[in-house]
Amino acid sequence: MGRRKTKIVNSNSSIVNPKGFTLIELLVVISIVLLLMALLLPSLQRVRKQARAVVCQANLKQWATTIALYTEDNEGYLPKGRGYGLFFLLGSGGNSDDPNAPESMQPVDTKGIACCPMAAKPGRKGNFGYVFSEKRMEGWRGSTFEAWEMTSIGRPFRGSYGTNGWVFDYYSFAGYGRFTPRLNVYSVKDGAKIPLLLDHVTPMDWFYEELSRPPRVPNDRGQMQFCINRHNEYTNGLFLDWSVRKVGLKELWTLKWYEAFNTANQWTKAGGVQPDDWPEWMRGFKDY
Repeated sequence: MGRRKTKIVNSNSSIVNPKGFTLIELLVVISIVLLLMALLLPSLQRVRKQARAVVCQANLKQWATTIALYTEDNEGYLPKGRGYGLFFLLGSGGNSDDPNAPESMQPVDTKGIACCPMAAKPGRKGNFGYVFSEKRMEGWRGSTFEAWEMTSIGRPFRGSYGTNGWVFDYYSFAGYGRFTPRLNVYSVKDGAKIPLLLDHVTPMDWFYEELSRPPRVPNDRGQMQFCINRHNEYTNGLFLDWSVRKVGLKELWTLKWYEAFNTANQWTKAGGVQPDDWPEWMRGFKDY
């Protein structure tokens, strides 16, 4: 019999699989991937926020259509009174089987457009309340990136926009403390300067020229609650000419919140505001 030939493999050879990667090569590739991710992540987050801001404005444009149709059916008039303004927001989503609950001011189901995508989850930042038809309506406040939630009347309803209370209030456009008829959008001048619906932490608020100071810190309860940094130094707003646009946070003090509102007040460049007058968190924002 012949000898069996045995093939000897050199186990010390570094070329076991010439098509594979060495450990050093794998570590280099992983390091490059991690570096690229670190460079791209801020850009991806920025694009994501911009996309959500676009969706927010699209929601407000649908609100514009809803409210415009309501005024067309009511000879140009908006609902009169703060409670009606609130139930206008709730729409059919705020209806209840309770016979004592106020009826919806309009039949549109507004749940799909009630929340800015930057603030869709409910917050628990304290409560809020309104009195309407001898009933108290209560709910949970939201925050910059959380929605408010109405809980006391009708079905629970969540939203992250708030109305300018002056356009619904009995003490409407002539200025607080003076009774005026309810607002008719057909007779309004400079509707592009009159805010109707904006990003907010409760369903409704009032902007007082003398009392609405800039928040000392973000979400400072008791200060100007429309001033929330939800969209990178801006908030989104719907105006009484049915236009939708982003509003700089410092620009809020230049809008026409009610007829007697001084748009050249102490918090505007025309009124002489200085950079150091603003709270520290707002000093780097654009001036108006």
